[in-house]
Amino acid sequence: MSDAPIRTAFVKANGLTFEVDQCGEGENFALLLHGFPESKFSWRYQMQLLARHGYRVWAPNMRGYGKTSRPGKVADYHVDHLVADAAALIDAAGAKNTLLMAHDWGAVVAWLFAIKKARPLERLVIMNVPHPACMVRELKTWAQRKKSWYVFFFQIPWLPEFALRRRGAEAIGRAFVDMAVDKTRFPPAVTDEYRRNALEPGAMKAMINYYRAAVRAGEKAMNPEPGTVDVPTLMIWGLEDTALGKATTAGTDRYVKDLTLRYLPGVSHWVQQEAPEKVNAMIDAWLSGEPVPIEGEIV
Repeated sequence: MSDAPIRTAFVKANGLTFEVDQCGEGENFALLLHGFPESKFSWRYQMQLLARHGYRVWAPNMRGYGKTSRPGKVADYHVDHLVADAAALIDAAGAKNTLLMAHDWGAVVAWLFAIKKARPLERLVIMNVPHPACMVRELKTWAQRKKSWYVFFFQIPWLPEFALRRRGAEAIGRAFVDMAVDKTRFPPAVTDEYRRNALEPGAMKAMINYYRAAVRAGEKAMNPEPGTVDVPTLMIWGLEDTALGKATTAGTDRYVKDLTLRYLPGVSHWVQQEAPEKVNAMIDAWLSGEPVPIEGEIV
């Protein structure tokens, strides 16, 4: 049986138009949320796996990215709008229950979506972003603040956009290669996709506005109490993440009732793209009710 094809469609939701990669058929629905400075392309290895498990899979370019609508104000990227986007996409799909899978900024949104119970979730998969309460705790340490230096740089007007757009968004491509352990996973054919995405008119400003809006929103919005997640959650973490330390994962089980946490040694922040075989083996086992591989071993 051949893999289901991936096709691109435009979906209207929450007053915007989203560019969405779609794969698979069926009543089960999976929504995949990408991070910065990525796009829907970052899920190219996972979409067909989920389709084989009977999911109808949508991977949107989030607001501001690619050819998705691009509101112009910082306030348009407040996390409440991002959560509402995810909810509206689920509604547009006609889904009754959803597997929500997310990485980086998408995972920030996914955590808050699950905490707020914005729509019924069947399962939650999080990659390389900590629970909000754990992140707030670790941001009080010098170790994590040093890793998160770019968040503070992004608060400056216009300069981050200028720096990241120079030389055809060279810095965007370099972000993947420089952070990756297995750099062969990010040849020019891959990094050029993200560079093109970031060079869409107004896209870089929109992408950076996520960070500006988060800081302006404050801790209450970004870390709502009590922070409880009551759906089964798989958390996969590349241990060579230079932006987020392993310490940010400590204590996740205080907030997540049904947590499966797996670390991948020798893998960077770009976990699902850099180690797709190991990540997919973990997802496959978890969805099948089988023991989830430990330490990245495929069993």
